[in-house]
Amino acid sequence: MVMKRGTRYAVRRTDYGRIGVLMGGPSTEREISLKSGRAVFEALQNLGLDAVAVDIQTDDFSQNSRLLRTEGIQSAFIALHGRFGEDGQIQEILDSLKIPYTGSGKLASRLAMDKLATRRILEVYGFPLARYAVIEKAVHNPNTSCLGEFTFPVVVKPASHGSSIGLSIVEEKKALSQAIESALNFDEKVIVEEYIKGREMTVGVLDDRALPVIEVIPKNRFFDYQAKYTAGLTEYMVPAKIDRSTARRIQEVALKVHRLLGCYAYSRVDIILSEKDVAYVLEVNTIPGFTQTSLFPKAARVVGIDFSQLCLELIRLAHEKA
Repeated sequence: MVMKRGTRYAVRRTDYGRIGVLMGGPSTEREISLKSGRAVFEALQNLGLDAVAVDIQTDDFSQNSRLLRTEGIQSAFIALHGRFGEDGQIQEILDSLKIPYTGSGKLASRLAMDKLATRRILEVYGFPLARYAVIEKAVHNPNTSCLGEFTFPVVVKPASHGSSIGLSIVEEKKALSQAIESALNFDEKVIVEEYIKGREMTVGVLDDRALPVIEVIPKNRFFDYQAKYTAGLTEYMVPAKIDRSTARRIQEVALKVHRLLGCYAYSRVDIILSEKDVAYVLEVNTIPGFTQTSLFPKAARVVGIDFSQLCLELIRLAHEKA
């Protein structure tokens, strides 16, 4: 069960064993991961738990297995963002070592990290999605285009990256090729999709319960990497200023997507509420940002769960799954 407002767990240092907070990683989101990991590590230490910060620096299976065994961890709090952390690889290592870990398993992690795989599953189940096309690096010819049916602007993004890395909004056709080439620097596949004008919402799911909706209002054209991680460039409405029925509808979409992909314990679903009041799913984050000021902890705080409690709850859920 999720914590209720004001609930605090009495914990002993030996509860959950030695907890390794896995941070850093080899992805382009390494610096953001280090911030999340340090925040979680400090919170667990402040609770009096036996926690150790573990800086993951490679995607090598054997090296990481040895590192985790050397650290002697008995639980893992995964604060790795992007490749290797969210795509099922670290989860596979932890499964092989029989170490309980926070968040989703390897299959759900792989599905959610791959925006194309997520999109195809959501299509089957009738979720509203922006029209899109896929560009593959192996066969891409910049002198030809299969995008004639699209009107501009369009969104160009790598299929398997977070933090809006490599993402562009392209206003006119002459800039499209450069945007595709830029995105292909980060991934083997790129998604080009119609731009949906509307309000950006995000919904956290914690222990099979949707948290309050947050509206993201960037001062830039869109919620890009700079807007996400530069103070003052984005305003957050926590909770969003929308009517109850719309909030419930958006929460239901997020919860359905979370369940459909097989996510566990927590996730954050990003959504665009169009001018026609249609909720379009953008992506699913199985390991959202996790500092004191990140969106998921902000939403949890609205229902009375502070940052330390939230970290503890995810560790508890990891052991419940194990």
